Amino acid sequence: MSVAVQKPAKALATFCGLGAILLWALLALFTASTGMIPPFQLTAMTFLIAFCAAGVKWIATRQDIRALVRLPPSLWFIGIGGLFGYHFFYFLALKNAPAAEASLIAYLWPLLIVLFSTLLPTERFHWYHIAGGFLSLAGAALLITKGAGFVLDPKYVMGYSAAICCAFIWSCYSVLSRRYANVSTDVIGLFCGATAFLAFICHLLFETAVWPASAIQWLAVLGLGLGPVGAAFFLWDRGMKQGDIQTLGVLSYLSPLLSTLILLGMGVAPFSGSLVAGCLLITGGAIVGSYRVFRDFLAPGMKS
Repeated sequence: MSVAVQKPAKALATFCGLGAILLWALLALFTASTGMIPPFQLTAMTFLIAFCAAGVKWIATRQDIRALVRLPPSLWFIGIGGLFGYHFFYFLALKNAPAAEASLIAYLWPLLIVLFSTLLPTERFHWYHIAGGFLSLAGAALLITKGAGFVLDPKYVMGYSAAICCAFIWSCYSVLSRRYANVSTDVIGLFCGATAFLAFICHLLFETAVWPASAIQWLAVLGLGLGPVGAAFFLWDRGMKQGDIQTLGVLSYLSPLLSTLILLGMGVAPFSGSLVAGCLLITGGAIVGSYRVFRDFLAPGMKS
């Protein structure tokens, strides 16, 4: 394949990854609209919807399911471990540590993607990715803590450890996806089905069922399954396998920014100075981290 063909394909895959980031910005709003559904039950419901949507696509396109199932064991482990493992440890972190601290630690994953991606044979270390990542992380910290700061209390070490596991699991899953660039993104549907099953088992073990109490709550569950917990993972897989993985790592910090702005627009989140500062830092980090994109657009022949 020629370089001329590779570049548009990589750009399209990067936009797919950005699409996932934009969908994840709706996660907080949709989740807040689902009422009091326990987390593992909600995970099982939404991933089941994603699996069913993938099944409809397989039937419509006459996909050979047997070919999809014949995956190397390592890919099954990475796929299910990434989707289910991240959610399991995230809920464990929120249960055993303050939400602000746990969320911030878990949101180290975009920066870890940038760092881990340098281990890939086709990627190089670039200062602007790291600088952009740290700027955006600082902005995310302001949004999550609302400018109040936070203290890492030793009594919450289990929760903090679970949040660290979240960050490592999702960043490793994302980067390792690159090793299977030739595997169809349709396999994400299988991982969604397995994640739904495992989440259902956890729900039976740890939770009491609470069903949506209104049509709005049912629609929110459906929206989650089709969007932030459905299409987003398929788009992310495409972005990680064929797109600019380091730029997507930095741009991932746009998700909490856009999520906060959406909640602000819906009247769910209050306006504050820390919100403005966090938005500016994340935006600045995204611009710095996307330096190569702007450089290639303005001066295509220029090298790093």
